Amino acid sequence: MTTTGPYRLARRLAPAALSDPRLLRLAAQAIEGAARFGYVARALVFLSIGAIAILTALGVTPRAKGAVEAMEAWGAWPPGVALLWLTGLGLYAFAGWRALQSIFDADRLGRTPRAVAERAGKGLSGLVYAGLAISVFGILDAIEDLREADDQASTEAAIRAVLAFPGGDVAVIAGGGVIVAAGVANVVRACRSHFTRDLECGSGRAALAGSLARIGYAARGCVMAGAGLLTVIAGLEARASAAGG
Repeated sequence: MTTTGPYRLARRLAPAALSDPRLLRLAAQAIEGAARFGYVARALVFLSIGAIAILTALGVTPRAKGAVEAMEAWGAWPPGVALLWLTGLGLYAFAGWRALQSIFDADRLGRTPRAVAERAGKGLSGLVYAGLAISVFGILDAIEDLREADDQASTEAAIRAVLAFPGGDVAVIAGGGVIVAAGVANVVRACRSHFTRDLECGSGRAALAGSLARIGYAARGCVMAGAGLLTVIAGLEARASAAGG
């Protein structure tokens, strides 16, 4: 992000009567700060999931956990509640930034079909992270009760409910296909996108950031494709237990 983008957004969002450059500059700084805070919160979620996955592979923890369960694990750690508060607020900030990207075109993508599709994807991403933020605050409200909840069990229950409807297996297969497609799209983006084009840093840092971005998008794509495939299998076999968390 650059300073011009948030300033332009502040001018668009501010009431017509508000034209004081100092106030607009403060609003722009608030927008940029919230966006940065949101990206940090999202990174904490992914780092938590990755750390738990590594510990599972090493045999330290019994099984891998999802995003909500990773947040629950923080509750057993003394600073965990404070981290949950910060992460929940940060995820709301990230969802807000995604809304600005989607609705107000913060990235100046334009209105071409490809740009509209990308903006819509960012809007959906914002809804997902807003939902995760709600889950984080739900954990804060009843962390002891939610420790007993199992993410995979809730996934199975949801799929079982869909399978109970006429044509439910087709709906589950279609939903899984969408998730697989989203995963493949992430892998394709990892191979084709220019992640460093808008970065303001040296070539060395840009190269490192681009490599990390490619690895991250490829990993996320593989995870999504795998989850989608399990959902498709659940629909084909009409067994909710075939779906993973």
